Amino acid sequence: MSFLTIILLIPLTIAMEVVSGHRVCFQEFKILNPLKLHAKPPSKSQSSLESILFKEVPLHNYRNIGIMAHIDAGKTTTTERILYFTGVSYRIGEVHHEAIMDYMEQERERGITITAAATTCFWSGGYDKLDTHRINIIDTPGHVDFTAEVERSLRVLDGAVAVFDGVAGVEPQSETVWHQANKYQIPRIAYVNKMDRPGADFYRCVEEIKRMLGATPAVLYLPYYKDQEFHGVINVLKKVYYTFDEAKKGIQYKSNPVPDDIADIVEKYRVNLYEQAAQANVELLDKFLSDQMNEQDVHQGIRLLTIENRLVPICCGSSLKNKNIQGVLDMIAQYLPNPTESGYERKSLSSPTSIAEDNDTCGNEYENLPPLDYKHPIALVFKISSDSQLGTQSYIRVYRGEIRVGDVLYNSNTKKSEKVQKLQFIHSNKRVDVKMVKMGDIAALTGIKTVTTGDTLCSPKKHTTLERIKFPIPVISKSIVAKNKGDHDKLGLVLRKFVDTDPCLKIHHDIETDETIISGMGELHLEIIADRIRREHGIETITGAPQVAYRETFLESARVEGKYIKQTGGHGQYGHVWIEVKPTERGAGIIFTNNISCGAIPKVYIPAIEVGARDQLATGLKAGYPITDVEVILWDGSYHDVDSSDLAFQMAAANAIREAGKLARLDILEPIMKVNITCPTQYFGSVMDDFMKRRGKIKGTSQGVGDTKNIVGEAPLAELTNYTTRLRSVSQGRGHYNMELSKYDFLPPQLSQSLDKVPRHNK
Repeated sequence: MSFLTIILLIPLTIAMEVVSGHRVCFQEFKILNPLKLHAKPPSKSQSSLESILFKEVPLHNYRNIGIMAHIDAGKTTTTERILYFTGVSYRIGEVHHEAIMDYMEQERERGITITAAATTCFWSGGYDKLDTHRINIIDTPGHVDFTAEVERSLRVLDGAVAVFDGVAGVEPQSETVWHQANKYQIPRIAYVNKMDRPGADFYRCVEEIKRMLGATPAVLYLPYYKDQEFHGVINVLKKVYYTFDEAKKGIQYKSNPVPDDIADIVEKYRVNLYEQAAQANVELLDKFLSDQMNEQDVHQGIRLLTIENRLVPICCGSSLKNKNIQGVLDMIAQYLPNPTESGYERKSLSSPTSIAEDNDTCGNEYENLPPLDYKHPIALVFKISSDSQLGTQSYIRVYRGEIRVGDVLYNSNTKKSEKVQKLQFIHSNKRVDVKMVKMGDIAALTGIKTVTTGDTLCSPKKHTTLERIKFPIPVISKSIVAKNKGDHDKLGLVLRKFVDTDPCLKIHHDIETDETIISGMGELHLEIIADRIRREHGIETITGAPQVAYRETFLESARVEGKYIKQTGGHGQYGHVWIEVKPTERGAGIIFTNNISCGAIPKVYIPAIEVGARDQLATGLKAGYPITDVEVILWDGSYHDVDSSDLAFQMAAANAIREAGKLARLDILEPIMKVNITCPTQYFGSVMDDFMKRRGKIKGTSQGVGDTKNIVGEAPLAELTNYTTRLRSVSQGRGHYNMELSKYDFLPPQLSQSLDKVPRHNK
């Protein structure tokens, strides 16, 4: 199974003065005793949690970025080196041992990241002295089974570092996360890792980044080999060759002249950097044409182009051997945006498509607020956690203003106001109380009880709603039951807590079978949930065989009437609606549209009609599977002054949906997975044949690392439930694969008919 992990580096505090709605200056803070990181390893006293979290630097020196990596590209190794080189850790943790950011038992046992962890660090420059930059790291999983963690982390990124395996190059999951980052308009730098490994090819990897990811690379560091052994890196712009003292764990380095055998290549890449930087603006182009461009101008041009997503700066090194971690951190500071420069952050606060107008206001009042208006905060809840002592904690990214302990915040999604009881900064599994957080900060907030992932918290006086985080729907389900009958009720409570914190985990009770069903993004996702229930809550469980999450959809439109009328004297019930149900494009989900404009139904009942329609669609009409990819249009109806109620209109809408199911044709959709397979060349034909027998379609093949082949294809999830065992058998245990949801598509007629005939309790 391939894994992908994202690490967020997010700022925690700011200080800026605002005059007449414009940023005019930064309030500078003196940094006491900054770490001299290239002099000696940090001590335990330097790593005290409070001294790390409460240092203050100007906002323009904050970085809110993520590190993206395929499994085995060196994500955790790179993360631990960053913590060591920046003084947060006085030891270097490893993947399967004492990694600081992977603190759960399951994470250390499996060598993967399962849940988000955060910390803060500082960087004052490696090869050159830089202003002190403050960096917060949130380490989140990237495996497709934990896609909720990935999506909510990407949503609060300002920039990212993409880590690539220098041997394997651009791998399938590298492409997946790259395209996810494109969706959020995240500027990136690239780090080609594992230059010390046999078979590493930096130039091939750069070419793949250009060809496969559509990026424009700007190479700032080159690897240097002597007798086929990786010795160090060359700073292309400065024309300096760096070697590293392994006895000092790479913190101490030596500057050397560029070796003659690579001087011409270095000069070619250096000229290219000047040419690329000149494209940033007219001023730099004029300097380039008049031969007046200097190194600082090149840095400026590359930074501008990177923030505009027109360029991807690239460096190389070996995290395991502690070579060129300084270069990675320097590039983070030099080229990636601060919170005020983030393109997606600006879009989230200004674009009509990204901010939903609050129904309680006459318009979006934040459009006219200055960027750093401290009086009226805006924050996005991107993660929920449950603590036995603190209760519900909301992880927030502050986009505007400041939030203090004791403040009352308005939840634009629930329309409720609640008081902030506690604010905390986070270091892995530790917490530090703070009195206030400001724009750009990431913090844990306690006191807001009625909150879900994606909610917007703002001032009670100024309402707005940020764009919500969009999560994929679960694709696989299992029944779950407590081994001990006495734990039945406790299991239900625990599962509800997990659902509150994991947007991609769903539970429901099957009335016909009297089973509790959990649904998630994959078998590993559900396996981890069951394991956490056992370890954290002491409940042993039994899970059933995987069940595929089929869906139903409408093939044609239907205009129908729905009524719920009970008037037998006294206070009765009256609900009456006319709706149209029509199919939409694949992946649209359920869209509810209110086209009533003449007052046929009071606005107060419209939400109840939507609830009734959605609830009925969730139960299915053809074979008992949830309905998707339809639009429900409310276009007429009537009401009674006394007898109408929310319940009556919910029932009327549900009746209308059931009536539409009788008039229109429906069909069943099945999840289609994108599958990436790697196998030895000698088993390539057998693996291909077996995959196609599973209704698989081959989308492409390529030469892999060494004597291996890569296969990219699509296949129904129903055909892949035992694929791990089968692939091992066909490839003599040497093949491996990963998969993620690609789309939902129609189930073949013969299979659709067989599902219709299966009793619901056997599905």
